[in-house]
Amino acid sequence: MAQQGGTRRGRPPLGEQGRRRQRLEISREAVRLFRVHGVGGTSGVRIAEVAGVSERTLWRLFRTKESCVEPLLTEALDGFCAVLRSWPIGVELAEHLRVAYTFVPSRPEVDTDTDAVLAVVRMTRDVPALRAVWLVLQERAEPTLAEVLAPRAGLPVDAPEVRVLAATVNAALRVVTDDFAHAAADGVTPSDVDGHRQRLAETLRAATRVLAPDEA
Repeated sequence: MAQQGGTRRGRPPLGEQGRRRQRLEISREAVRLFRVHGVGGTSGVRIAEVAGVSERTLWRLFRTKESCVEPLLTEALDGFCAVLRSWPIGVELAEHLRVAYTFVPSRPEVDTDTDAVLAVVRMTRDVPALRAVWLVLQERAEPTLAEVLAPRAGLPVDAPEVRVLAATVNAALRVVTDDFAHAAADGVTPSDVDGHRQRLAETLRAATRVLAPDEA
């Protein structure tokens, strides 16, 4: 029999912020397990157990065990998109990246998350399901890149030239990040992060030369 007065049993539902936080915590635990046992040697049941959630909750939040890496990878992509949005008019993109880009948004656990993201990127070379997750997330980021680049190119956001430019920037980020991940296989240092920032800046300088000189 239902309780009178509309009283609800159990835990209250998580808000959007709480849901994002829970997904990120599960993502961290999943990556730790993947690194130790491999993706094939890690089950969804084990991820749920280590993350302290029910298996039902895990599958409500993620489609597959491989998709558990999405929140961490999204952190890195969102950080890059945020830096692009803050790109001042009249400042060269390469110079802006050297100042503003930090790979993973600054937080107390940034070092751990940076290492985890790079570990996932390394695993994508050998695990097609993880590679698919990484590529899908990057594809989803392209509309945001196009929105930033279109005004600087003086073209509509849906213009083919803008879409190609957004895809080029996306590809540059993917290639440079992939190289960064493999170069930092033995551990990432502040100088490694700085080197990645510098290389990305130079790569994107070449990729965005089609923009007006005073806007690039």
